[in-house]
Order: sequence, then C-alpha cells, then structure tokens
Amino acid sequence: MHMADALVVPAVAATMYACSAVAGGFSVKKVRLESDPKKIPVMGIMGAFVFATQMINFSIPGTGSSGHLCGGMLLSALLGPYAGFLTMIGVLLIQCLLFADGGILALGCNIWNMAFYGCFVGALLIWKPMMKKGATKGKIIAASILGCVLTLQLGAFSVSLETLASGVTDLPFITFVSTMQPIHLAIGLVEGLITAAVLCFVHEARPELLWGIQDTKKKEGRFSFKTTMAILAVVAVLIGGGLSLVASANPDGLEWSMQKITGSTELESEGTVYDDAAKVQETTAVLPDYSFKGSDSVLGTSFSGIVGGLVVVAVCVGSCYAFKFFRKKKTA
Repeated sequence: MHMADALVVPAVAATMYACSAVAGGFSVKKVRLESDPKKIPVMGIMGAFVFATQMINFSIPGTGSSGHLCGGMLLSALLGPYAGFLTMIGVLLIQCLLFADGGILALGCNIWNMAFYGCFVGALLIWKPMMKKGATKGKIIAASILGCVLTLQLGAFSVSLETLASGVTDLPFITFVSTMQPIHLAIGLVEGLITAAVLCFVHEARPELLWGIQDTKKKEGRFSFKTTMAILAVVAVLIGGGLSLVASANPDGLEWSMQKITGSTELESEGTVYDDAAKVQETTAVLPDYSFKGSDSVLGTSFSGIVGGLVVVAVCVGSCYAFKFFRKKKTA
C-alpha cells in the first residue's frame, strides 16, 4: 500500500509529513522515558523482520491482486505503540530511499497510513484492552486478526481521502473507496493470521516480550531471550534472502485498485516538485525495486532482502543510542 508521489499534491504531502512528524516526535518523547534496554535488539531484529515480510507479496485468490504484511500491529504488540511506530518509520524510510518503494513526497502519507493506525489504534484500542487480564493463544489470534483488519481498512480509507484531497480525478472517490476497501479486507485477514502466528510463537518462547501484559512473568518461556531473537533473525534472513524470490508478481491492493479504475498501475505527474523528488530518489535508490540497477538477476532480490534488513537493524539500533532510548534509570 505504498503510495507513489503522483497520488498526492505538495500541500497534502506536507500536511501528512507534519502529522507523521508530530506522532513521531511524541513517540520519541515517550520512548525516552522507558527503561528497558532489551527493547533495543527487539527494535532492530523485528524491524528487519517486517522489512523482509513486506517483500513477500501473497496472492489473493480469484482477484489477480496481492498483498503484504504492513507490520504496525506486529511491532506494537511487541514494542508498544511508540517504539513500534518509530521502528515502522525506519522501515518505510529505508524502503523509500534505498529501494524506491513509495514516493519521497508520499512518505508522510505512507507513514501515517501504514504505521500510525497499526501502532496506535491497533495497540491502544485493540491489543491492550484485549490483553488486560492476561494473554492466551485465542486472545492473541483474535486481537491480531481484528487489529490488522481494522487498521488496514483505516489505512486504505486514508489513501482514498488523500487522493481526494489531492484532486486526483482519475480515481473518483466513491469508486476508489469501493474498490480499495474490499481488497484490503482480504489482505488484512491474511496479515492477521501471519501476525498471530508470530505473536503466538513469542508467547511460547518469551512471553514477557509481549507488550502490555501483566502476567507473563508467571509463565516460563521455552527459549532464552537470545535464542528467541536469533530464531527471529534467522527467519528474517530466510524470508528476505530466499522466500522473497517466490513473491507474487500480481499488483498489490493499491495498484490493483488503480488498475481496475484507470487501466494502469501508475499515474503520471507533472511539475518541478515531482521532478526534483524523482531525481533525489533516483540518486538514493541504489537497489531500485529490490534489484540491481539494469539487471533482472534474482540475486538482486536476495541481496536486497538481506542488505535491506541489515540497514534497518543499523538504523533502528543506531537511533536508540543516538536518541538515548531505553536507558536504565538510576534508582535512589
């Protein structure tokens, strides 16, 4: 659901950058108050995990469309809404700059649509209330599916609103909404099942890693913290470096909706701002579309999945130290 620059005008882009920046600034403030150094490797590894899983487009049967994990709900269930949101910003920033996945002008929109709802609505309005009296596999599955479906519906609706505010007449609002919402309902169901599987594993491995649950210390984990992180890291490498090669070639939910309405997965944009943004992205995107420049080799995809994950780890962990996140507070 990464929006391209052609879908937003500069005024809408600036507004969504401002909204995302406010949410990001508030998150930085909240995370700096936390005293849990163990979250630093979790941010890095789970950021890489989400990056890798977003490379796996799964087909939606009978539609000709595909979808991928957004990851906001998954991250916030492990890290909380604030650290989860900042991790999602890191993932989307790397995707945009290094891989030209989503436009630079549209980055504020993509952060809001893909990260804000999953991390804040999903965590605070669904995950936390449902886990208030403790976590069970049934509750984790229910919260994951409900959270992913609802937050993806909100994200898809926001895309329609942003194109409406931008005056994209090629995508009439009512037609666009009626196309976007059903396909993202199906995508949300699949994402919910994937999210539930990962969170159920964590619940068995290290239950105290789940956010907002008070009774996890009573349950002994199957693995150590380091082993759990190592397993998730290995899975991220396998997904990014291997499974990404068999991702569906069908257009994702947003592109599919555009194609249904306009006959094309892309729209043209004219103006100096768009040209300048394209030039910047052309310079920064060393692996455009997750491949080597000018090459169709599958090695480019595997390389992108592994290197991209490592860069996400570096950005997330580096940011934790740069902003002094999760520092242990001195006790009197």
